[in-house]
Amino acid sequence: MKRLIACAMKQEECDLVIRNVRLLNLFTGDTEEGDLAIADGKIVGLGKDYPAKKEIDAHGAYALPGFIDSHIHVESTMLSPEEFALLACAHGTTGIVADPHELTNVCGIAGAEYLAEAFARIRKGEISPLDVWLQLPSCVPATPFETSGAVIDGRETARELERDCFHGLGEMMNYPAVIAGEEDCLRKLEGAEKLKKVTDGHAPGVTGDALNAYACGGIKTDHECLNAQECREKLARGMYVMLRNGSSAHNVEENSKAINAYNYRRFLLCSDDKNAHDLSVCGHMDDALRKLVACGVPAAEAVAAATLNPAECYGLKGKGALAPSYDADIVLAEDLVSFRVRAVFKAGEEIARDGKALFSCEKKYLPDTVRDTVKIKPCRAEDFRLRLKGDRAHAMRMLPHNLITKNEIVSVQRTADDVVVKGTDLLKLAVVERHFASGNIGLGLVAGYGLHGGAIGISVAHDSHNLVILGDDNADMARVAALLERVGGGMALVCGGEEKVFPLDIAGLMSSASAEVISEKTAEISRRAKEMGVRDGYEPFMSLAFLALPVIPELKLTDKGLFDVVNFRLTEIDA
Repeated sequence: MKRLIACAMKQEECDLVIRNVRLLNLFTGDTEEGDLAIADGKIVGLGKDYPAKKEIDAHGAYALPGFIDSHIHVESTMLSPEEFALLACAHGTTGIVADPHELTNVCGIAGAEYLAEAFARIRKGEISPLDVWLQLPSCVPATPFETSGAVIDGRETARELERDCFHGLGEMMNYPAVIAGEEDCLRKLEGAEKLKKVTDGHAPGVTGDALNAYACGGIKTDHECLNAQECREKLARGMYVMLRNGSSAHNVEENSKAINAYNYRRFLLCSDDKNAHDLSVCGHMDDALRKLVACGVPAAEAVAAATLNPAECYGLKGKGALAPSYDADIVLAEDLVSFRVRAVFKAGEEIARDGKALFSCEKKYLPDTVRDTVKIKPCRAEDFRLRLKGDRAHAMRMLPHNLITKNEIVSVQRTADDVVVKGTDLLKLAVVERHFASGNIGLGLVAGYGLHGGAIGISVAHDSHNLVILGDDNADMARVAALLERVGGGMALVCGGEEKVFPLDIAGLMSSASAEVISEKTAEISRRAKEMGVRDGYEPFMSLAFLALPVIPELKLTDKGLFDVVNFRLTEIDA
């Protein structure tokens, strides 16, 4: 502290001075021009004539706090932690609030420990280029109506929360259990409350008395608001609202309508789920900021949502602003419209410049606990026959750019022992249990996807991550299942005699390949799926991954059968 004060008074040399910056002050909304002085990884002041051991000329770039993603499942990028850090930091991200929900549902606590250890090993000299605040997943499994790779009950959750590696409790998706006051669920919430750790929410469409009850669980955030009106109600009940800019779902445009000069400090930007291709091509929080400003939100308010607001929400001391005694996590941006990142500093050390990380992660951490996780009972074509009692059935109607599916009653063509989907707007959906080779296969119908002439499948299936397979040919669906097991999980496509597969060798969720290879190969197999007729508005594989998520309305499918999210129970496909 004595040295910081001496450097601030220009009595000692600073470690670094960044000359000629335009600093966006998030406490006042003003832009200040001058030199940014740094010592011992901290900001000591903004002004002129600081003596320095090292100087950098910013040439008038805007100085912003390092960006913080307030809610992300790193697994959704399909990148290893090392490759994720290389890409995210290059786009100005210096911290993430990570919920390893996917890894933990596959591998148990060992999955979360893998993520924590892998990120901890990433270094640039003495510093870690990316802060990671890990939330302990609260819903393993998300519901009791599916088969997950692990089960973590309330007592274990309360014990695990006492560990320093967990910053808080991850998104509480089982909102019906909270509202009903179920004992095991409340143990988890009370465990976080006792330790004064932040609990994240997930409650789409929950309003009125139910919202009051949900908030009584000590739940502080929500990233699932369906519209601006719901945002306003949740803000009024004391919650932070997250604006999501993901690959499969984004609500920035709609929900930004709720922002005003009074409430903007209660909004956070997050990506939730973002694939490697989008992260590489579009960016990370810089992309979210571009979109938020394009919606008409003032730059200072937008930047606060990616910096100061999450820092205050999660109690991240020294983060979120550029002011004396704050950490020198700095983004130099071209302007406040494109947010093109010129350079990124972490604790005063330059970690990225012109879109490239200045650190390397040549050796990846890959323990046995996250490998060889796909185990299925061999599938045959006849396992995908869908037998109905009549000519009407419940189908999932997919909505473009949305995770919600409508529960639609459709007329079907059928034979004695199967449904005929070829040549119709319907497709068969299968969820194949992949943790214990139980042979469970849930079958359903999907409307509006557009694919024809084969099948596609993926081992990323929120949240229990069984295999999700969609197609119009039983034999091709069985072949997709076999391909996914053979490579230990991944993305697979079968169209006639053609087969394509991209392995995800880390828990069937992520790849140990480079970001370039992942981006190229996932884009390639997605393009091929598009050529099979997948309609605009759907990211072929990532959209598929959410069809097994039984906590987002209205109709979903698990390995145990069709699930009615509105009434929160398994249901019959016959209508």
